[in-house]
Amino acid sequence: MLSTQMPNTINDTSLLLRGGEARNERSSASNAIVGQSARLKTVLQQVNRVAPTDTTVLILGETGTGKELIARAIYERSNRSKRSFIRVNCAAIPSSLIASELFGHEKGAFTGALQRRLGRFEAASGGTIFLDEIGELPMETQITLLRVLQEREIERVGSSQSIPVDVRIIAATNRDLSAAVAAGTFRRDMFYRLNVFPIEVPALRERTEDIPLLVEHLIERYASKAGKNIRSIKDGTLELLQSYDWPGNIRELQNVVERAVILSEGDTFSVDETWVTPEVSRTSAAVAPLAITLADREREVIEAALAESKGRISGPRGAAAKLGVPRQTLDSKIANLQISKVRFKTQPAMGTPVYS
Repeated sequence: MLSTQMPNTINDTSLLLRGGEARNERSSASNAIVGQSARLKTVLQQVNRVAPTDTTVLILGETGTGKELIARAIYERSNRSKRSFIRVNCAAIPSSLIASELFGHEKGAFTGALQRRLGRFEAASGGTIFLDEIGELPMETQITLLRVLQEREIERVGSSQSIPVDVRIIAATNRDLSAAVAAGTFRRDMFYRLNVFPIEVPALRERTEDIPLLVEHLIERYASKAGKNIRSIKDGTLELLQSYDWPGNIRELQNVVERAVILSEGDTFSVDETWVTPEVSRTSAAVAPLAITLADREREVIEAALAESKGRISGPRGAAAKLGVPRQTLDSKIANLQISKVRFKTQPAMGTPVYS
């Protein structure tokens, strides 16, 4: 147990989901979901409810929030946990090869196809396939995948024979698929097929009360790997970490903690303040000579988009689509800036927002 001078910042227990079960215990397992915030508990409740079914799940969230951990938690609690869990990063496979990767190919199907090759769906048959970054799939592959979602059948590239596959599909994306549908880059029917049971994973800045537990968990993990004995956390460190916005979410927090553990020379954990200072703050004198903060600029841009969309956030005419950002990101910024969406519902003839 780590100690710190700050009261009530590190608790004796953390809510972990490991091996398919949610329970209160301590662990340094790398695949643990750590936290006790209301937002995280809601996600874990959704995981517990949908896991025993074969329902398609769509996991939404910013980069680095732990979407794959949620997917694995669903898999581990499912009836398919004894079978394969196949992960596919749709953004990492060249568009010319993704159909072959997913559905396989026959010998001679294209130049270089020297023998038959089974795809990821056949490899996952009886188990679960996790389609990460599903929003990056090219349109032609979306058409083929739609048939798989509907018929549970695939065709290898170069073959017209249908092959049945028994597979549970979990997809994830950091994109706003509603906006992508509106922009014509993602098929509407594909979106409806995937969006059966959506789970939104909160950003780390939306569950800052979990940061002390996450930090303790990560210190134990990386200290063990480095052969170090970290006994305490420097006074003020947790407050510093909780005040940072964490654009890279848990992945960024992991990097900061690992770096700090490696550089530590004693048994006290501390973080260099410059590591968690927003870049805009360090360079504000150069890029913003006027007395206008970044928050002011964000507020102006967001309020202009809300005024134009009459307070609507999502959809093809919503503010998120106009700004080109995921709906979840815009909702978070609106909450942080304490912008009232209601006041934009009604506008005068000139189109300027009505302020209360």
